[in-house]
Amino acid sequence: MSWYYNYKNKPTIETDEGIKAKSKRGAFVKSWWATRWIEAMEQLMDRGRLQRGRRYARKGQVVSLTEGTGEVVGKVQGSRKRPYKITIQIKPLTDTQWEQIIEALAARPIFMAQLLAGEMPQEIEEAFVDVNLSLFPTVRDLTQDCNCPDWAEVCKHLAAVQYILAERFDEDPFLLFRLRGKTQDEILVALRKLQGVGGVEETSVPEYDPPPPLSDSLNDFWGIGEEIAHFQTQIDAPESPYPALARLGAPPFMENIERWLKPAYDEMSETAVSTAFTDQEQPNENEDKIAP
Repeated sequence: MSWYYNYKNKPTIETDEGIKAKSKRGAFVKSWWATRWIEAMEQLMDRGRLQRGRRYARKGQVVSLTEGTGEVVGKVQGSRKRPYKITIQIKPLTDTQWEQIIEALAARPIFMAQLLAGEMPQEIEEAFVDVNLSLFPTVRDLTQDCNCPDWAEVCKHLAAVQYILAERFDEDPFLLFRLRGKTQDEILVALRKLQGVGGVEETSVPEYDPPPPLSDSLNDFWGIGEEIAHFQTQIDAPESPYPALARLGAPPFMENIERWLKPAYDEMSETAVSTAFTDQEQPNENEDKIAP
């Protein structure tokens, strides 16, 4: 914050070009992660500045907000003609710390399934705690500044930006990860790599001759064609055994369900392979006829 001892309060210059908060009254955000962000911010501020910051956010006084790795920059229209500039710097986690977090996330298959579905797991903080880290930045990880005359460490302009940022968290939970140094894609790729599930590789599409007109093939409609005899397939076991069970995790309504499902999966796989690659004898047309 700046220090202007001779500063006199002036009325706020209202603007129609700002980012108006979606929340008009009551709770500002809906998701648990955005709520946690606001709770952490509110511990650093006095009630008066928080209330004024909420009013600024709801009136649309935040005229811009951009985010990048480890930094958020916003501008807030206050009592001066030129908007105040707000900078929020968040210390990114190191590559080593992220490796520890990815391993902790992969150890909980339900987390991986939810992250792959674009959801933020409710208990994801547990994975961070397991490696003695925090998903949300601590006071030591956070540097905030506004060039307004307010002497307070966190002013109403900074509070307004924080509230709008919290709404961004509501819309995009992976924004919190980006601020901590990793994008959603980077996290998912690392999880798949650790779990032995590779991404889809780009391959060239083979070219085939166009099929003959249907009118020329009516007599062969029920046939399988000569090419099917030369059709080759290769079935490989998954790199990680029982990948579906690993991703979904144990259901809350039954313990040790894997001891029932794993044998069933093995039996189904063996039956499917046996059925697919065993020559089936054609039934004799006279086999089912009853002798006179």
